[in-house]
Amino acid sequence: MKRFILSIVFAAAAFPMAADVYKVDKSHSDVDFKVRHLVSNVTGKFTDFDGTITMVPGKAEASSVEFTINAGSNDTGNADRDKHLRTPDFFDVVKFPAITFKSTSIVPAKKKDLYNVTGDLTIRGITKRVTIPVQFLGAAKDPWGNEKAGFTLTTTINRKDFGVSWNKALDNGGVLVGDDVEVTINLETAKQK
Repeated sequence: MKRFILSIVFAAAAFPMAADVYKVDKSHSDVDFKVRHLVSNVTGKFTDFDGTITMVPGKAEASSVEFTINAGSNDTGNADRDKHLRTPDFFDVVKFPAITFKSTSIVPAKKKDLYNVTGDLTIRGITKRVTIPVQFLGAAKDPWGNEKAGFTLTTTINRKDFGVSWNKALDNGGVLVGDDVEVTINLETAKQK
């Protein structure tokens, strides 16, 4: 009997629990950013992005995230500013068309449904290891029987860390554009069949 139980344990270790793959549903998701400008804040969004979340039930450490943003899809509501953001002064989208994130580890945080997702963030061809707090908002079936899962995060990055350093000095001191960029991402994802 003992030998039989051991064989089951070894078989379970050899064939781990299957992962669930979720793809980002762009029509119910958004990628927003906010940066200081002169005496206020300018907000914007990216309209073209994609991502895959692979979840192993009960094993956050075996799960993973990959996310890609089309850097040229920025939209701040001002055509001239958006055009400038696509130039070498900022995103340089001709040379670096994508902003990417690929996780290297996922660790549950102390707060329920909060995870510290560490991974490689690449902007303008510069890759930095970052840790982002991601909240799991829950899972449910939509009226058509599709399984959905929701996630949200807010983090701040220093744009100069990624070579986005354009600025203008002000007459009274200071600069036109702040270095810190607050990024907020809300995702609704659909389980792949």
